[in-house]
Amino acid sequence: MALSLILTLVLVVLCAFFSMSEISMMAINRYRLMHRARNGDKSARRVLALIKRPDRLLGVILIGNTLVSNIAASLTTQMTMNTFANSSIAALIATTILTVAMLIIGEVMPKTWAALRPEQVAPPCSRILTPLLACCFPLVVMVNGISNYLLRLCGLRQLKNEEPAMSSEELRAIVSDAGRLMPARNHSMLLSIIDLDKSTVDDIMVPRHEIDGIDLDWDDVTLLAALRRTQHTRLPVYRSTINNVVGILHIRNVPEIINQPAQLSAAIVAAICAPYFIPESTPLHTQLLNFRQHGRRLGVVVDEYGEVTGLISLEDILEEIVGDFTAHVQPSQAGIFEEESGCYRIAGSTLLRDINRHLGWQLPLNGPRTLNGLLLEHLENLPQGPITMRIDNYQFEVSALQHNAVVSARCWKLDPADVRYQRSSHAHR
Repeated sequence: MALSLILTLVLVVLCAFFSMSEISMMAINRYRLMHRARNGDKSARRVLALIKRPDRLLGVILIGNTLVSNIAASLTTQMTMNTFANSSIAALIATTILTVAMLIIGEVMPKTWAALRPEQVAPPCSRILTPLLACCFPLVVMVNGISNYLLRLCGLRQLKNEEPAMSSEELRAIVSDAGRLMPARNHSMLLSIIDLDKSTVDDIMVPRHEIDGIDLDWDDVTLLAALRRTQHTRLPVYRSTINNVVGILHIRNVPEIINQPAQLSAAIVAAICAPYFIPESTPLHTQLLNFRQHGRRLGVVVDEYGEVTGLISLEDILEEIVGDFTAHVQPSQAGIFEEESGCYRIAGSTLLRDINRHLGWQLPLNGPRTLNGLLLEHLENLPQGPITMRIDNYQFEVSALQHNAVVSARCWKLDPADVRYQRSSHAHR
């Protein structure tokens, strides 16, 4: 009786081992496991070798688990029939107790532990599963052969785990969940790099009306004044209109040009390099590689008709990754001014990306790029006077209009309770 009880307890423990092995092998983080394996971790390599063929791994685990459960049930039944006179009732009671023990100790507890601690459970389990798989290989192959044949009839052809590929959204989720495992600055930079493929050149370019350039048709006095007051490292050079860009002038060549006032236009033409044109729909991550491939730092952005729509520099793309290079960029420099009431007065030409960045808002970026464009898109007409409107959780008061455009607007974020009240009132009406 004592020997049978001890053997039954051992079988329950073995059942718990197989349950832990199954869950830990399936729940373990494969990317962290691959990293450890590349760094020479033998246990990680052993686990990877097992999960590479899940059909064989599950085969040996389930064969062992089924065998242990059946032996335990048979042993318990035989033990009770030999010990008690009323063997039928005793066998029923013993089987019930064994089922509860198997369920709690052999299944729920070990599987819960393995699901919460897969990286602690899987490596020790792999030390036993690897030789066990080698010993039971013929049986495993026979069982898997039958099950794999049935799976192929159901349409499953791939039975070997390929190295998992990740989408940008999955990678973003992993980086977001890293939390305290990486510094906040690195966390922000990684997310910015992942999001580069969502943004295009026209999202961050300097728009056409803000371009500072040199017009070769200007007189010499105007050209000299423009060269002396410029604060940019590179300037586009054009004739008559910005659509006719003839080159890019580097500021290092300006002293030589100024020393030749008699031949100013000719000196500028001799000092410029050929312009580099970029389609406005180019993704930022592609353009970053193009800048490197062509050895350029400034590009002229053109639309599908060849019209110049803006300028973009290598620094603009890098700022999308690491943030503004200027240490203390004030919101007022982006056209955002805070009022005493807590509202903000924002210029209509302010980029929505800058508003979101400075104020922590989430204005939509999948349409117009400026506040003026966003308001006019939602109004669907040109306002004839002051108007108030709400976009998502934000309220806007348009008060200043000029030349069919919004010059500025008062903006503030609505309290969630106010938004729910407005929606319920609208639904009631």
